Amino acid sequence: MVDGTPDGGILIGERYLLGEVVGCGASAVVHRAEDVTSGQVVAVKLFTSSGSAGHRAQQRREIEALSSLQHPGLVRLLDGDGTGPRPFVVTEFVDGPSLAEVIHDGPLTPPEVHRLAAGLAAALAHVHEHGFVHRDVKPSNVLLDGDRPRLVDFGIARALDGTVATATGAVVGTAAYMAPEQVRGDEVTAAADVYALGLVLIEALTGRREYPGNAVESAIARLHRPPVVPDGASRPLRRTITDMTRTEPEHRPTAAAVAARLGGEPTVVVP
Repeated sequence: MVDGTPDGGILIGERYLLGEVVGCGASAVVHRAEDVTSGQVVAVKLFTSSGSAGHRAQQRREIEALSSLQHPGLVRLLDGDGTGPRPFVVTEFVDGPSLAEVIHDGPLTPPEVHRLAAGLAAALAHVHEHGFVHRDVKPSNVLLDGDRPRLVDFGIARALDGTVATATGAVVGTAAYMAPEQVRGDEVTAAADVYALGLVLIEALTGRREYPGNAVESAIARLHRPPVVPDGASRPLRRTITDMTRTEPEHRPTAAAVAARLGGEPTVVVP
C-alpha cells in the first residue's frame, strides 16, 4: 500500500517513509527510508509496477529467496509485499558504496581482493546450500559494509530445482559476467555464480572488465578465450580464480570450496 503523509511524504506499507533514491534499474527503484514505527533506517526496493505475470513472479521470487536466507554476507529481509498494486521489498540499509563505485576509483589491493573473495564465496555458498542460484553476481550488486562485502539483488534468483525458473530458453543475467553455459543457453547451475564471482575478482584486481564491449560482444568473447588472471595476487588466489573461471561448469569448485580455500589470512605478495 502507498499512502501520503500530511507533509507530502510517501509512506509504503503504512510504515516506511521514503527518502532519497540510492539506486534504480529498469524494474525498480531503491530508496533510503525510515521505519516510522521504530525509527530504523531501511532500504525499500519499490517495483515500478506490478507489471506482467512474469514480473510479478520475479518480485515474489526475490521475497522468497531473501526470506529463507540469513548470512552476514547478505542483506537481511525485514518486510515485503509481492501481491499489492505496488510491490516492495524492505531490507536492512547498508551505508556503504558498491564495489562498482570503488573499482571506478581504481583497483583493489590483492589482500583486499582475497578478503572480498572469501566473504562473497561464503555468502554464495549459503545461497546455494538453501537451493538458490543468484544469477546476477556483479560489482554493482555487492555493497561494502566496512570491510565486509554484502551481496544484494535477488530479483532474478531461481531455485536449483527449477521450480521458479523463467521461461524456457530465456537468457538472464548481465552479459559482462555471464558464464559460458549461460551464453550458450544451457542449464544454469550454482557453477554460473562461481564463474561470475571469478570475473568480479579479476575486475577488482585490474580495475576494468575482463570482457568489455556491448552485450553481444562481451557475451561471445568468453566463448573464444578464457579470462586472464593478472599477476600480483598470491598464488592461491590466482589459482582459485583460474579454477573458478573454467569454461566447463563441472570443472569449477563450489562456492563452499572457494570459501574454504581462501578462508585464511591473505598472503601479501612482495614484488
